[in-house]
Amino acid sequence: MSDSMSQVVLMSDPRVAAVPLQECGEPLVDVRRGGALMVDVRLQDAESAFAHLRKGVHERLLHAQELLPGGLRLLFVEGYRPLSLQRTYFEEYVEELRALHPEWPAEQVHAAASRYVSPPGIAPHSAGAAVDLTLADAEGRELDLGTRMNASPEESAGACYTEAGAIGAEARERRGILGSALTAAGLVNYPTEWWHWSFGDRYWALASGEPFAPYGPRELR
Repeated sequence: MSDSMSQVVLMSDPRVAAVPLQECGEPLVDVRRGGALMVDVRLQDAESAFAHLRKGVHERLLHAQELLPGGLRLLFVEGYRPLSLQRTYFEEYVEELRALHPEWPAEQVHAAASRYVSPPGIAPHSAGAAVDLTLADAEGRELDLGTRMNASPEESAGACYTEAGAIGAEARERRGILGSALTAAGLVNYPTEWWHWSFGDRYWALASGEPFAPYGPRELR
């Protein structure tokens, strides 16, 4: 990761939105096809949007899985997220933070919300560029990585941060294993969410020192 990203850069940072977008037109694919990835259905929607990713991201996940130690598998939970749903998630979390911190100015609420839900205009999930995932054992049992997936900073007392210290040694080791495989496959992590990884979006481009992002927001159909 470049020096500019040595500190946590939030999705709301103007440097993320400033990354140029050069949409490559790569299709979204259903990651369930072929059965190579284990797919959890906890966030399944009527159109199965959750199970889609850009083709290039899917290929990198398959490579990352090959890099895992024996007895471990990736457990895919959510990929593509329609822009309308992303907007709903973001607005709901903004309202939650406003209720918790009525003294915060609007810009502070916006930045704090982006620790957990990306602002809709730059959201990697809505570009099919991001995946929320964890590890499972050979029998398909989800492993403990320190918090439940999608635990907010408030709920987890900050343990959702990838480098959080207040988690057990085994969970920390598993986060390291997951991160090593995904990083080697070319994905980048959003440091406030150990489960969120992406490739090809604006955040990935900034973190990787790339001049532009090839994946922008798009519709599933």
